[in-house]
This record gives sequence, C-alpha cells and structure tokens, in this order.
Amino acid sequence: MTQRVAIVTGANRGIGLEICRQLAAQGLRVVLTSRDGAKGQAACRDLAASGTEVAYHSLDVTDPDSVRALAAYLEKTWGRADILVNNAGIMADPKGAKLFALPLPVLEQTLDTNLYGPLRLCQAVVPLMRRHRYGRIVNLSSGLGQLAEMGEGTPAYRVSKTALNALTRILAAECSGHGILVNSMCPGWVRTGMGGPDAPRTPAQAADTAVWLATLPDQGPTGGFFRDREAIAW
Repeated sequence: MTQRVAIVTGANRGIGLEICRQLAAQGLRVVLTSRDGAKGQAACRDLAASGTEVAYHSLDVTDPDSVRALAAYLEKTWGRADILVNNAGIMADPKGAKLFALPLPVLEQTLDTNLYGPLRLCQAVVPLMRRHRYGRIVNLSSGLGQLAEMGEGTPAYRVSKTALNALTRILAAECSGHGILVNSMCPGWVRTGMGGPDAPRTPAQAADTAVWLATLPDQGPTGGFFRDREAIAW
C-alpha cells in the first residue's frame, strides 16, 4: 500500500476532528483515535455522512498498552505510519489556579497526557516512519507554553506545553536524516470544549496550520513552533 497513513489523537471532536476532515480531503488514509470508543465511532459516522471516510482505532495516550495496540494495528493493517498529529490534551488546572496552590497530582495528570502521551506515540510510531524514510509529526502546543511570553495562571498546562516544545526540538534533532519533520504549533484560542464558546477562532482555522505541517514537502521546516503558518518565538 502506497497511500500515506495519518494518525490523529484525541480526534472525536473539536480541532482533532477537523484535522481528520482536512487530511482526508487531501487523499490521505486517516486513522481517527479517541479514548472513548463510542464517541470516536460516532465521529467517524458523522464524517462518513458528509462524504469523508476515515478509519477508527481506540487510543488512551496515557496507557502504554493502548499505544502498543495502536502501533500493532498500524503495522498489521497498513504496514506504515506516515503522519502523527499529537492533538490529545487536557487542561486539568482549576479555574484561576496559581502555582503555589498547584496540587502535584494535577501536574502529574497533565504531564501524563500532554507530554508523556506524545512521547509514547512517537516511540511507538517513528520506527514505522523510518522504515519508509518519511514522516511528519505535529505536536499541538499552546502560546501559554511560550517562555518568551510566560505569565501566571494554569501552571500545570503551561509547564506541560513548554515541555512538549522541548520534546519537539529533541525529536526533530534525533529524526534528522531520516526524512521525518517534527514541529509544534499553537492553534490559538478556539471555540472547542476546552476553549469555550467565546473564543474567536473556529476549529477549521485552528486545524489549518496542523494540516500544513502534516503535509510539508521534504525540504520543509523541522524543529519549529508555528501559528497561522508563521514561525513564533519559543
């Protein structure tokens, strides 16, 4: 099979669902993943009703066995994995949370999903990318993780996204020479379950940069941080 395969984590709604829609529209075989199987399969049916066919596989990014099961499915079904969009993420900080009152379990829970999850996926999927000397990894980060503009509030979320950016840089360096490009992106403030109804950006606008990075040409950027297809400060 030569059709490229894209995996999108946490994709049963919001930005992840829109990324699946846009990638499928470009002729890619898309694997929509979600922790909740019923919601993920419902999302696939909704896409199918609008003429967009995607595959589904359950995935809990915090569960190593679940990550291994996804990798085994990709190996058995497609024999490849070309694009990985690490979209799954949480903001577990209570509203108005401050660093000095941050319960460590909240930080640990946030890191498990927002940092360790992408790392687990990369460790499982990159070997399949290396086999074909082609890969694109997109990590959905946030401007709240920018050191250049770091401020107070939501400390666990901020720390997790800063760490995800560091992971992006390390991955990009270690994948150099294997045809694999790795980048972070900030979707902005988006009308999703996390962003709320007052956010100014649509999921379609947020997904655009992720899809652009997921389909970069071979000489495209790697190890960068982007918003609206433009590089931004770390």
